[in-house]
Amino acid sequence: MDFISGLFGYVIPFIFVLSLVVFIHEMGHFLVARWFGVIVEQFSIGFGREIVGWTDKNNTRWKIGWLPLGGYVKFLGDENAASTPDKEALSSLPEEIRKDCFQFKPLHARAAVVAAGPVANFLLAIVIFAFMYSVIGQSVTAPRVDEVQPDGAAADAGFLPGDLVVSIDGSAIASFNDMQRIVSTSPERVLAFTVERDGSLVDLEVVPQLREITDRFGNTQSIGLIGLTRKNAEGDITTVRYNPAVAVWKGVEETGFIISTTMTYLGDIIVGRQDADQLGGPLRIAQVSGQVATLGLIALLNLAAILSVSIGLLNLFPVPMLDGGHLLYYAAEAVRGEPLGEKAQEYGFRIGLAAVMSLMLFATWNDLVHLRVFDYIGSVFS
Repeated sequence: MDFISGLFGYVIPFIFVLSLVVFIHEMGHFLVARWFGVIVEQFSIGFGREIVGWTDKNNTRWKIGWLPLGGYVKFLGDENAASTPDKEALSSLPEEIRKDCFQFKPLHARAAVVAAGPVANFLLAIVIFAFMYSVIGQSVTAPRVDEVQPDGAAADAGFLPGDLVVSIDGSAIASFNDMQRIVSTSPERVLAFTVERDGSLVDLEVVPQLREITDRFGNTQSIGLIGLTRKNAEGDITTVRYNPAVAVWKGVEETGFIISTTMTYLGDIIVGRQDADQLGGPLRIAQVSGQVATLGLIALLNLAAILSVSIGLLNLFPVPMLDGGHLLYYAAEAVRGEPLGEKAQEYGFRIGLAAVMSLMLFATWNDLVHLRVFDYIGSVFS
């Protein structure tokens, strides 16, 4: 029973979320490649031995691998899933076939094919968010302050009960949730608030304090807090459904917000403002997928949108082995007028592989610590 519960509670939601995001990413590569006339030999969701597959009329092998931790599109002339050129295969191709090979396509075509994966991820997120804003609607609570905790940063900054938050750093605030999101993702940063108080506008500056909180599932995370409370009385919360055009724009804004906060967090890690222990890997994604699945399909789709943005952004990092690394090579090729030398590309891919593997190991270590696996092992042997 525990096995069945774990299967349906964690494994299946995890596979659903990750497979959806990976499929859309690879489909972006595939569609743009076909647009430019590139021959696609394989489209795979998952790695390793093929579980099920079929070959379409264009001789592309569509398959599902047994390890559902990613995917790839393999073009004619590729040596592996990372699109490393196969020198022997390329040299033996007949001239009439070379025009359909990815490696012989013009620079702009290759760049478009590579960029299409991350772009598809961002588009998926925008579509999901737009659907939620237009069909499900957004719960809106006025950004009014009901209580100011005496030991919080807001009290030190001069906030008073009854203040209505108008803007933060010049950006208009429409709901209490908007304010919470900005505060929670801006620990140890000065935020410039404008509040309405007794008919007048008052400017206040506050620095959110980095605090550890526990969510409804028992997970802990560090976020910024200032010590403001909103008590939702009857009629305070309204559900707003937006027309399709506005919903799409809000989906773009939501996607941009996730990208911005992710980059800010990574910058905070570099300068030592935040710890890197919140970087998670597959185990944490599986845990969160299972927990969010208990809240319903809509919550799971929201998680898929967030994960899609994260994977799209990660793939744009200028690290060889990732899409961003390929784009970096193409940028160098555009400047030099010719591709980088084979040795330079080979060393770059080796460094990129080492970087990606190191990041995966670090994220997995964080997952094991977060899930308290080491504590469990220690308790067993003690």
